[in-house]
Amino acid sequence: MSLVLHNLTDRVAIVTGGGSGIGQAIAHRFARHGASVVIFERDELAGTATAHDIQAEGGKAEVVACDVADAPSVDAAVAAVEATHGRIDILVNNAGVAHVGTATTTEPEDFDRLYRVNVRGVYFCLRAVLPRMTAHGGGAIVNLASIASVVGIKDRFAYSMTKGAVLTMTYSVAADYIDHGVRCNCVCPARVHTPFVDGFIRDNYPGREGDVFETLSKYQPIGRMGQPEEVASFVLYLCSDEASFLTGCAYPIDGGVVNLR
Repeated sequence: MSLVLHNLTDRVAIVTGGGSGIGQAIAHRFARHGASVVIFERDELAGTATAHDIQAEGGKAEVVACDVADAPSVDAAVAAVEATHGRIDILVNNAGVAHVGTATTTEPEDFDRLYRVNVRGVYFCLRAVLPRMTAHGGGAIVNLASIASVVGIKDRFAYSMTKGAVLTMTYSVAADYIDHGVRCNCVCPARVHTPFVDGFIRDNYPGREGDVFETLSKYQPIGRMGQPEEVASFVLYLCSDEASFLTGCAYPIDGGVVNLR
């Protein structure tokens, strides 16, 4: 008798920002392992395209328009999932934005924008999902933090602030809900090659794209950026029964940055 690892059959999984990049890879990976995937996306067209691709592969996926920075939008989206599926078993808080700047070059408007999406967005989703998750005996939550949560990175003042908050929210939720059957962990990627990264380099380093990409790639001791599928594989594991003893942890997926640099 063969053992099927990471089986998510009959589980309902919300993936925020699942229309591209790491979130898209997670949505695909979950669906391939049997989950009913609900993509929360502000870019509804991107979310719909991802859902259609998953459906074409024989998976189960849908998109719900949602701006994670807006509490009523999150509340409505989560209520819609519960109305359709009757339960929520998995939440992946992936949606986020980045910024280049120090404490003195970061404008208050940019600081507030990152806080709204990266911190309040995670909080709003946790606040809406946790009561529903605990009502059905628990579940698994994975937050997308960053190596910026645990090491200093130049010119990432506001981004690092928000990802530090994601790390500590992970610890708090894990402690507060361990007796309710909820496991909460976070992953801390180094640089991962996504369309977001390509756009980020293009917008912030015009005319230097090639050199900057090479520099950012070599920042990882392993010599390259990660791939979205590599992060998705570990997130799948954390949300599966095989990880049932793991909670309150932060896992670097970083090509050696944290421990080898």
